[in-house]
Amino acid sequence: MPDESTADDAARLRDTTNRIREQLARLIVGQEGVIDLLLIAMLCRGHCLLEGAPGLAKTLLISSLAKSLGLTYSRIQFTPDLMPADILGTEIIEEDRATGRRDLRFLPGPIFSHVILADEINRTPPKTQAALLEAMQERQVTVGRVRREIGNPFFVLATQNPIEQEGTYPLPEAQQDRFMFKALVRYPTFEEEIEVARRTTVGEFAEIEPVSSAEEIVALQSLVRQTPIGDDLVRYTVALVRGSRVGEPDAAPDAAGRLAWGAGPRAVQFLILGAKARALMAGRPCVEMDDLTALAKPVLRHRLLLNFQTESEGLSPDDVIEELLGATPTRDETLRNDPRFRGVLAG
Repeated sequence: MPDESTADDAARLRDTTNRIREQLARLIVGQEGVIDLLLIAMLCRGHCLLEGAPGLAKTLLISSLAKSLGLTYSRIQFTPDLMPADILGTEIIEEDRATGRRDLRFLPGPIFSHVILADEINRTPPKTQAALLEAMQERQVTVGRVRREIGNPFFVLATQNPIEQEGTYPLPEAQQDRFMFKALVRYPTFEEEIEVARRTTVGEFAEIEPVSSAEEIVALQSLVRQTPIGDDLVRYTVALVRGSRVGEPDAAPDAAGRLAWGAGPRAVQFLILGAKARALMAGRPCVEMDDLTALAKPVLRHRLLLNFQTESEGLSPDDVIEELLGATPTRDETLRNDPRFRGVLAG
């Protein structure tokens, strides 16, 4: 059983995230699921890719989240002419007027903030997209052969438009894999859209107040990694992800007919970390099966490559993930008796 201090930590994290939700609700109508994914990504030191049609308040949501967290915020508008130096920064020659000596001085780019909005990330060429890779993975950038650390906390929230394809550059699989989640920002419900109309056509917008700090966020991130998870749930996670790998002996029976490529080890890591954060946000000091299954789609949907036949049938990655969830045993004893997983789960 979890000790009393662990339960207190879970309650502290839950109270903090509830205060953040309350602040966001002053400006954002609905989108509770997307907000929860952003909070989980933040708690897990992860990054999030948001996909949705124009006008769904993606930018407002991200800037409001940064304010509520008490963190620094930078918005980078990705365009075809954006260069890596526009993101990372550059070195300039500066002359000391007193001595006449010239030295290189580094001018930091917008990447040196806590929260980065990479707006319409798929509108810039791969060379510029790749400038984010080192920062996202290692929390540092290399400019002029000098490695420069990025402060903590740090997370990238990127947006992309699912309907406009002209002038876009699809994100490479390696870059998509750096994102913990792919969140789908959907249209509001009828009642939610009425409330949006009311709020945005009269008076002034509500102000967001900071309810946390960088130091508190870093402390909460440490709590997530200390949260226990049962060995049977770890085995389930590994089995679920390995079931997507076409051509491997542990692939689910239908994977070969649906997928051209499956998810890698990062999916396992992110799914476990996300489940830990979700449990704490609910005030529970340990992970349950529902925490894993609830996050399977946002973790896996951008890591699965559908084959031509699946796409021609009009199926989505979420449809395939549903099949994977149905094909993966959920109890440790069943896993051990399933011939697909004996080699993986031995021990």
